[in-house]
Amino acid sequence: MARSIRVLVANRPKLMRELIVSTLADEPGVEIVGEVADEAEIAEKVREVSPDLLVIALDEPAKRPRLCDTLLRDHPELRIIAVASQENCSVFYWASFDIHSSEIEASEQGILNAVRNIATMGAGEPV
Repeated sequence: MARSIRVLVANRPKLMRELIVSTLADEPGVEIVGEVADEAEIAEKVREVSPDLLVIALDEPAKRPRLCDTLLRDHPELRIIAVASQENCSVFYWASFDIHSSEIEASEQGILNAVRNIATMGAGEPV
């Protein structure tokens, strides 16, 4: 049997949070692992319960919540649904990464140069 999707609901207002919990709790394969009323507690609760999906409020539909950047950087496996109930808008956020490559000289010196470049360059820059 497939593992349940673990969901943490941290949406405001309380009525919207209760509606989301009620809707998702009846879905097979979905487990509600917690609710958060205070946005300041979301990051701690995510660390505590390790959800697969976080549902949060979306205050400005045209702007990604700053919380998304922080959470997805610390928990890249997390998926986030942000809901703007007043605007009838929802947005799905997730993190991804790219794998880069560049040719290096096929020699001891080529490998040493790549190692030295890694030590002097920032993460994500080409060797």
